Amino acid sequence: MKFILAFVAAFFIGTFANAQTDEDKKAVKAACLGYIEGFYEGDTLKLKKSVKPELYKFGFWKNKTSGVYEHAGSMSFEQAIAFAKNVMEKKKFAKDDAPKIVEVFEVRNAIASAKVVAWWGTDYLLLSKTDGKWMIEQAIWEGPLEK
Repeated sequence: MKFILAFVAAFFIGTFANAQTDEDKKAVKAACLGYIEGFYEGDTLKLKKSVKPELYKFGFWKNKTSGVYEHAGSMSFEQAIAFAKNVMEKKKFAKDDAPKIVEVFEVRNAIASAKVVAWWGTDYLLLSKTDGKWMIEQAIWEGPLEK
């Protein structure tokens, strides 16, 4: 009986020691929204607030001829900023009804994971917390599902 009580106590202490606050979860979600909105609105400031300069983003796009998903290349932080600038300069904003869904999976002490759904598809994001700020470091994406 003492073993079971000790195990349960250790479980709850370990669980709550690693549990993050609602503030952390909100900050992770805000970083993810800043990522989507930065691309949607061509807002480089939102991207810079949400994405680390070490960003590594890569993904897969479905080849319309073969129907096979192929590696679509990678995107650095600089390329993400250039993409957003292009959206703004050419006024190629996302449609008003474009999806902007964020699902936070887990928030730990210094790392977090999330999923976003946007017009281009689904991204799985890895974030880190440095100096109290949550930012995206890596993204892997796949183009949208066919309707």
